[in-house]
Amino acid sequence: MTTKVAIHRLATGVAGLDEVLGGGLPEFSFNLIAGQPGCGKTTLAHQIMFALATAERPALYFTVLGEPPLKMLRYQQQFDFFDSAALNHSVRFVNLSEEAMAGELDRVLKRIVDEVATHAPALVFVDSFRSVILAGEGGGQAPNGLQQFVQQLGMLMTTWQATTFLLGEYFSENDANPVFTVADGLIWLRQSVQRNSMVRKMEILKMRGQPTLPGLHTYRISTAGVEVFAPASAVVPLHPNRSHDTTKEPAGRALVGVPGLDEMLGGGLPRGYSLLVAGPSGSGKSILAASFLAEGARRGETGVIAAFEQRPNRERNRVLADLIASGQVSLLKSQAPDLSIDEVVYLLVAEIRRHKASRVVIDSLSGFELALAPTFREDFRESLLSLVTALSNAGVTVLMTSELEDRYTDLRFSPYGTAFLTDAIIVQRYIEVESRLRRVTAVIKVRASAHSDDLREYTIDAEGMHIGQKLADQEGLLGGRPTRKSLPQVPAATD
Repeated sequence: MTTKVAIHRLATGVAGLDEVLGGGLPEFSFNLIAGQPGCGKTTLAHQIMFALATAERPALYFTVLGEPPLKMLRYQQQFDFFDSAALNHSVRFVNLSEEAMAGELDRVLKRIVDEVATHAPALVFVDSFRSVILAGEGGGQAPNGLQQFVQQLGMLMTTWQATTFLLGEYFSENDANPVFTVADGLIWLRQSVQRNSMVRKMEILKMRGQPTLPGLHTYRISTAGVEVFAPASAVVPLHPNRSHDTTKEPAGRALVGVPGLDEMLGGGLPRGYSLLVAGPSGSGKSILAASFLAEGARRGETGVIAAFEQRPNRERNRVLADLIASGQVSLLKSQAPDLSIDEVVYLLVAEIRRHKASRVVIDSLSGFELALAPTFREDFRESLLSLVTALSNAGVTVLMTSELEDRYTDLRFSPYGTAFLTDAIIVQRYIEVESRLRRVTAVIKVRASAHSDDLREYTIDAEGMHIGQKLADQEGLLGGRPTRKSLPQVPAATD
């Protein structure tokens, strides 16, 4: 009977990277971090190094930058992960510029071997490895000599049981390069400027022995270092009372906090459902969203709101501003002009975890779309499906608002064709009665639940939203039978 060799995976200390790698970085692996200048290769390597290096597991960082390591460290010290106490203890920097400039790869390899033998590191970094190769080519090194150098280095590091990272400025993974073949892991960083947005994406082209998440994953460089945003489909259930079996919906209903509307919903919104509130400007969508969060707070539930249009304040919405000030509702804060859906999910998940929230509001989808970088708007509909699915798996109840043009005789729920994504829909409309606009609302659908099909007038005052009687019962208001043009036609809901 053959026993499988267990490969220990190291936690990289980079937010989201372990999920993308498929559980962490394989110990003793030989890795290449590649990409164009300025994409964050050195920052990523330093962040991993400071997270993993200890006195028992020291790190050696070889620099071939043609400049003193002190200059590089001056900039890297600005990041939160940098630990000056680790220098010359668990982390050591070695300058290989002199050996590399000589153009003799044997000399470079000997210096690396000597330093590794002296310090016995568990982590080895060579930055920039491409500079070593270019110096070898400039010194007349034959191509087969370059391949032999790469193979020898990889074999030695594996023999010494060191987890190794080579950093290099490469522009295409299609190049015939020996390091691509020898490497166990290949992490490719890409960046592009689209209008006024810098879009950075990471791809794990190769990681031997484990399944990685396919595709391009957005990442951001901030004072915290590199943050990688795993796809929404990788988000696991987060709610403390929710089973990891996502086929089981949480029991009970979440009241939206508007008497009459909860009755129309059949007793409130089933927990774990997503609700789309669609209506024209000024119809009270944000007021309903605030009532939803306020009702949760009254029942001891915390909430999270992602406000993409106007930040809540006391002048616009006193109830919501007070909930945020008291800590009962968390406001998702991101002023970045180049958001991706995966980053929004990451931020929402972080707030849900931190506050153990059970209610989430996204106000509004139109503002959300405008907050995304242009490249991410192309797949907005598909991305919304990922977002709603991730939040549903997190066990939270979600309310989203959608701005739509009121055409009076035409009933649509969203400009994105997202009605099928949500479990429930409430539509808000205007009607004209005796030269005055009146607000009406209807529940279009609540999946697997009985609900009212009444069309009811509602009013808004300083206390919030108030649902009135059925429109057909208000003959005094209408002053006789209305014309068909006066009232919107509410179709039967279809999925």
